Amino acid sequence: MQHIIIEKPYKFIPPHRGTLWPWFIRTFNLHASYLRKHGIFEYECRHVDRLRQSVSAGHGILLTPNHSRPEDPIVMGWLTREAKILVYAMASWHLFNQDKFTAWAIRKMGGFSVNREGVDRTAINTAIEALATAERPLILFPEGATTRTNDRLHALLDGVAFIARTAAKRRAKNHAGAKVVMHPIALKYLFRNDLQTAVSPVLAEFEKRLTWQPQEDLPLLDRIAKLGSALLCLKEVEYFGQPQSADMTERLDRLIDHLLSPLEEEWLGGRQDEPVVPRVKALRMKITPDMVGGRLASDEYQRRWRQLADIYLAQQLSCYLPDYIAGYPSVDRLLETVERFDEDLTDETRVFGKHRVIIEVGEAVDVDPRRDRKAAVDPLMTLLAQRLQGMLDRLARESPLYEPARSPAPAPAAAGS
Repeated sequence: MQHIIIEKPYKFIPPHRGTLWPWFIRTFNLHASYLRKHGIFEYECRHVDRLRQSVSAGHGILLTPNHSRPEDPIVMGWLTREAKILVYAMASWHLFNQDKFTAWAIRKMGGFSVNREGVDRTAINTAIEALATAERPLILFPEGATTRTNDRLHALLDGVAFIARTAAKRRAKNHAGAKVVMHPIALKYLFRNDLQTAVSPVLAEFEKRLTWQPQEDLPLLDRIAKLGSALLCLKEVEYFGQPQSADMTERLDRLIDHLLSPLEEEWLGGRQDEPVVPRVKALRMKITPDMVGGRLASDEYQRRWRQLADIYLAQQLSCYLPDYIAGYPSVDRLLETVERFDEDLTDETRVFGKHRVIIEVGEAVDVDPRRDRKAAVDPLMTLLAQRLQGMLDRLARESPLYEPARSPAPAPAAAGS
């Protein structure tokens, strides 16, 4: 489990409101050196004019990118460079607790903290104020967690709509005719190296962990599927006592529910009928406060850590989509799956090679301060999901399908041989 729970009282970290440091970082492209260390060497921004028009019109601007990789927030720096804007961005508090330089850099680039394990009214109010005053565009990642599925959008958090609508209402009240708009931002990563060469040694490493011989005789697609099936079986044996029999979707759903439902019964009074990330957030909000406050006996403290590990596993499992590779076996989808294996088995992700990222700005969506209360899901989030998934569907076709390297044809026999 990655270190995302911080065992100390939360303290809000406000954004740096000065302009010199963010201007310096943006102008001299300093974030590019960080991205190169993570394998991201090239970028292309598309339809930046849409964002420039909203800036020129003086709108409060909300930028809502998909979130498939940990580097997404830094990649957004290239968009700010092309658009020549400064931004604010909401960032999980655990990122400010990695090291002093990271905390300093996030804040200087406009980041401010949010406590994902609680209701952080200060962070919410900071976000609303940034939009209501149109001081700077604001970046929010509506999926709420890194997914590793670049072509598929996961369930969006309704809190994004609450921030946008509240800001739109305040802006309309204080500035006649002024409005808040939302721009979907599609981030699409394209692998630039040979996939087989990049992932084969790592797959062999994982296969040896399973006491297997390296499965190098299998096509890469089959090899990845076989490894994924084995890893799921291991978790089913751990939690159910034996591998389960059903299709992959049902098996994943069953294991996720097995992990979360008992905890929801204990902490929330019953199973929650929501997507996985909101279920995870609700549980963490109940489990972690006493841990942070140091008010628990040792055995209870350890019990809650085991519960948090189960919650983390459920969230990770929810990012494995059974039809993701089968539906379109592209180079990038295969690589993302191997990266997910790597992250789940080692809590780290190594750099497999060079990437190019496309940053596409969607058309502005006017934020209506009013909400249709009869709709089960906020219509604004429904529209955002449709727009953003449509952009990702189109960009997905820029990933080439994986084609195994073919052995060279035998040379023709010499005459008379």
